[in-house]
Parts: sequence; structure tokens; C-alpha cells
Amino acid sequence: MAELHDIVLRPIVTEKSARLNANDNTYVFQVGNDANKHEIKRAVEALFGVRVADVRTINVRGKTKRFGRFYGKRSNWKKAYVKLQEGDSLNFYDAAQAPTGT
Repeated sequence: MAELHDIVLRPIVTEKSARLNANDNTYVFQVGNDANKHEIKRAVEALFGVRVADVRTINVRGKTKRFGRFYGKRSNWKKAYVKLQEGDSLNFYDAAQAPTGT
């Protein structure tokens, strides 16, 4: 089994994910490309101490971009929609508080 931080890489905080959070208690994470739903569920429960009700995953294909006269491709990555059970929640903004120093 992979390390927890190799499975759940980072939360994705966008307007769409904020709507999902408010309406459906669903959080969005970037996860490792080889992570499966069972590993994602165990990792989120272990990292955040919450109960996971459902996990949906999607493989996001990297865009083809042009750099001057050269073409390149961004990396493919995997996104997971994690729905928490009723009564559980996550708060990603506690650690991102404004600096306390003046």
C-alpha cells in the first residue's frame, strides 16, 4: 500500500468544489494516478478523521499546449470527488488564516 500523502495529493478549492461542498457535503482532491477508490477512502478517513460515504474518480487528460513553435503536453492527473457522511465536514481554511504578526 502506498503512503497516504502519495494517494491524496492536495484539495482542489474552486467555485464548483465550494458549491459541491455546500450542497452535497462533497470535497474534491487531486489524487495519485494509480490510486483506486478503496485506497482514496482509507486515506481520507485516516488523514482527516472523517467517515467517507462515497468516492467518485475521474482521469483528467492533460491539455496540449504550444510554447512558441514547439508543442507540448501537460501531464494527465486524477481527480476524486469524496462525499462525507452526514455530520462530518472538513475545513481547509483553518491553516490558511491571515498572518497573526503585525
